[in-house]
Amino acid sequence: MANRSNLQTALLTLPVLLFATSVVAQTTNRIPETDVQNWNDVQLTVPVNKKIDLLMQGTLRLGDDLTKAIDERFGAGFNYKLNPHITLQESIFGRVARAPRGRSEHETRLTFGATMQTPIGKFGLSDRNWFERRWRDPQIDAWRYRNRLRLEHPFQINRAKFTWFVSDEVFYDWSLHDWVRNRAAVGVAHTFNKQFTLDVYYMRQNDGRTRPGDLHIIGTVWRIKL
Repeated sequence: MANRSNLQTALLTLPVLLFATSVVAQTTNRIPETDVQNWNDVQLTVPVNKKIDLLMQGTLRLGDDLTKAIDERFGAGFNYKLNPHITLQESIFGRVARAPRGRSEHETRLTFGATMQTPIGKFGLSDRNWFERRWRDPQIDAWRYRNRLRLEHPFQINRAKFTWFVSDEVFYDWSLHDWVRNRAAVGVAHTFNKQFTLDVYYMRQNDGRTRPGDLHIIGTVWRIKL
């Protein structure tokens, strides 16, 4: 009888233990929806002639609350200045990323589009339109459209030249047939000389499709012109 009682107790306890183990595993493996990241871009511009610039760029992103390198990129492209108000862009780059749970991602991205800019009094307004073809592994290949509006205004502190800017960018993904992402940013650019400008910004990203998708980002863009 004692053995039978012990067997019944074990059979009743087993489902509870399995359920608890499943809950703990799901909690442990759950990918957070938010993250704090640091994005750093270095851009090197080499004028080819008065209308064409060669652009090379490298990127390093830190994530997991600024504790790990999660994204590395390197690429090159060209800017074509049609006139003072319209610039065409074309670029290609490779991307290697460490996704959550240590899964590796690889991507080759082709980008082409145009930026339209116009002065509004002492302000500058630009509208950037990009189309991207993304060859990705392990995700499926996809097309994406990006539209960014940016407003900026120059100012000086003593003789130092600065420009403050605000921007908002939306993303449409044809693989999901939806507007999937929004990035709003505010920052300051400082021109050290004709060859070097530094942008420092804060960006808030909202994305309900990826994990983590809602990001707080502190970023820098180091612009070097030869």
